[in-house]
Amino acid sequence: MLAVTAHDHVPPGPVAVLANPSAGRGRHRGLLPRILERLGAAGRPVELLRARTPAEAEAACHAAVADGAGALVTVGGDGTVHRALQAVAGTVVPLGPVPAGTGNDFAVETGFPADPAAAVEVIADALATGRTRPVDLARLSRPGVPDRWYGAVLAAGFDAIVNERANRMRWPRGPRRYDLAIVVELAKLRPRRYRLSLDGVPQEVDAVLIAVGNVASYGGGMRICPEADPHDGLLDVVVGGRFDRRTLMRVKPQIYRGTHVTHPLVRAYRARTVELDTDGITTYADGERAFDLPVTVTAAPAALRLLR
Repeated sequence: MLAVTAHDHVPPGPVAVLANPSAGRGRHRGLLPRILERLGAAGRPVELLRARTPAEAEAACHAAVADGAGALVTVGGDGTVHRALQAVAGTVVPLGPVPAGTGNDFAVETGFPADPAAAVEVIADALATGRTRPVDLARLSRPGVPDRWYGAVLAAGFDAIVNERANRMRWPRGPRRYDLAIVVELAKLRPRRYRLSLDGVPQEVDAVLIAVGNVASYGGGMRICPEADPHDGLLDVVVGGRFDRRTLMRVKPQIYRGTHVTHPLVRAYRARTVELDTDGITTYADGERAFDLPVTVTAAPAALRLLR
């Protein structure tokens, strides 16, 4: 693992840009020409990566880094950042996330302005001056498959189940599909017995919600792990215990403020390594489908350089 420090120079090479035109339901699509122009004014060639699918986007990022890109800039939300992380984590190539999605938790929680135009100014200034800053990531592992990186939060409970349900549904389109998935899964809500190990200390917990956070928020500002700090070398683990449907719905609005952790059924922990297992759960990292349980999550201090 490459540890980096603040104010490292940006390596030579062009700036590769990964843009998701459908991010944020397309509302920032018109900004892309101005973003490319502003990045070009920082004094480097700018190359727009071509990709039609998330898999192609990830492959394009890997290819750009292998071909000598000096920096990678994403225009989109947490899902777009997630694809880029797989190529730049643990390398000297810095990342500049322009928050243009429905969920921009990683960019905002690591200090970038929520306004895309303002974020581009920060990134372009960092490119021009050769300024980077280190930030932690989380490494996600499962036997038999390559590791993956994430920057925000791993969902491994009710929220992951809802995501999985919504992704299987063909109707309705848009946010109503997610709302319907919540209704369907609430009707089947039940605690599961999780096997949880924190820095090698095992325990079993009955829970409906488990999140492992590198930063505080996910899902567009839901502060599920409100004390998470992406500079402390630790992961925050929040466990929501034996909630019934009514109590879960009453507590859910508190997640936006981070006050849910005061509920007697919620427990919060910190650890460098988290092992997690139960039956029938597919995890979601940065809002993207990840691994079936069991998984191991490891804090990776200073694994990424940011253009800030």
